[in-house]
Amino acid sequence: MTDEFAPFDESELLPDRTSEMGEPRPLVEGDDPTGDQPVPTDVESAEDAVEHDVEALLAERDSFKDIALRLQADFENYRKRVAAQVGDEVQRATAKVAEALLPVLDACEAAYLLHPREVEPLLNSLLTELKKLGLEAMHLSDQPFDPNVAEAVMHEPGDTEHPLVSEVLRSGYTWQGKVLRPAMVKVRG
Repeated sequence: MTDEFAPFDESELLPDRTSEMGEPRPLVEGDDPTGDQPVPTDVESAEDAVEHDVEALLAERDSFKDIALRLQADFENYRKRVAAQVGDEVQRATAKVAEALLPVLDACEAAYLLHPREVEPLLNSLLTELKKLGLEAMHLSDQPFDPNVAEAVMHEPGDTEHPLVSEVLRSGYTWQGKVLRPAMVKVRG
């Protein structure tokens, strides 16, 4: 019987270098076995480290919460400002449309004076629809003269202490409470 395996020869092995590395250093109190950070030496220092970490996390949470609240308030203010701007733009645009229709109202009023029965339904429906949007005709006859809502284009003497509107020559209109066009009036007194 022949040996299939040659005898083991120790000279074929790589030289042993473990003796050159020396003995591993034993862990000392305060060393981290993973090598990351020093390990607390006792329970009290571990509690202090955890308490410090908790305080830091709470401060960071409060900081992020403050940032979130400020962003939320900024966004709410932005939303309100944009809504107000859009509302103002819509109001200005509809006021321009109403102002553009004033010559049509003047023509209807002039036609009404000549042909009241024929024009009255048209004038009433036009005024009703514009009133729904915020247009109001100013009724100034026999009222005290107010230069904020009327222009005095004619004057006649009178016995009143304060001037009164004696005749409206061209109707004045307000749009949502603001004077859109002052009335042209004749003043007495």
